[in-house]
Amino acid sequence: MRIAVDAMGGDSAPSEIVKGAVNAARKFSEHEILLVGDQDRVQDELNKAGSSPSNISIVHASQVVTMNESATVAVRKKIDSSITKSIELVAKKKADAMVSAGNTGATVAAATLFLRTLEGVKRPGIAVSIPTLHGACLVIDAGANIKCKPIHFLQNGIMASVFCKYILNIEKPKVGLLNIGEEDAKGNELVKEAFSLLSNSSLNFIGNAEGRDVFDGNFDIVVCEGFIGNVLLKFAQGLSISLISAFVSEAKKSLLSKFGVWLCKPALKQLASRTDYSEYGGVPLLGIDGICIIGHGRSDSKAIQNAIREAIQFGKYQVNNHIVSELASSNSSLVTAN
Repeated sequence: MRIAVDAMGGDSAPSEIVKGAVNAARKFSEHEILLVGDQDRVQDELNKAGSSPSNISIVHASQVVTMNESATVAVRKKIDSSITKSIELVAKKKADAMVSAGNTGATVAAATLFLRTLEGVKRPGIAVSIPTLHGACLVIDAGANIKCKPIHFLQNGIMASVFCKYILNIEKPKVGLLNIGEEDAKGNELVKEAFSLLSNSSLNFIGNAEGRDVFDGNFDIVVCEGFIGNVLLKFAQGLSISLISAFVSEAKKSLLSKFGVWLCKPALKQLASRTDYSEYGGVPLLGIDGICIIGHGRSDSKAIQNAIREAIQFGKYQVNNHIVSELASSNSSLVTAN
């Protein structure tokens, strides 16, 4: 595979992005990595990394989309940005996947514009893995669309189920619909209609999920609107950081508590690993006719390496082909049922 990496996207670009790409190029030597960005700056970072692997190269892009720019304006005006150029490489079949830790909105907008959606997909969705008491829960959508229709909930559930099956090795993932209560009658009209569609689908839909249910491990997938999903994601990230910081602060207040922390050190390390976004690397933009992995804005070299690994896995197991097949089958079932 050839993976285009947006070398200029992210808070620590291009240094951490290039480091991660170099590490990935060495680890996944059978694949080719294209670093997309300002050629001189990227080359400087490659020089700092020592001898560059032969399977890594630079594709020059003269512009950068910053984090605070309007997504649609940036895509329209900055046609030579590292984000747009990375996606264009996929669109022109010069790359098989792209990875970016840059402006999420611009990445979604450019991917939708240049790659289009897979056959049968109405809108793409961002799928984010959130740690739970028993593994992880895949939340979709986490920010790609803020104005949804019931069909988008259903399709997101199908796409996430395919991802769980082929990437996370969950044969029949349990799907829930984020709502204000467990009862079928709860929620606004949009959620009620989505509930009906999900209930009559071939998915392993087990009902409504309240916010607290996302973290207890009873659901493998939780479907929601992009606006709500993004708020949920940011809340979960902020809460985990705050709790760990508060714990450390309290632990420093006495010798006894410091000793207790020392005894719990192995467990704390494991907990930190489970909540560390760099372990997951990036999140997939499902439904796009191509492979698009979106990294956290604060991605370090480890996160970028893991995001590249995820792109490789996505291609290896032909997730997009399975999504198209499952959607076609679902559409036929709905037509027959109606």
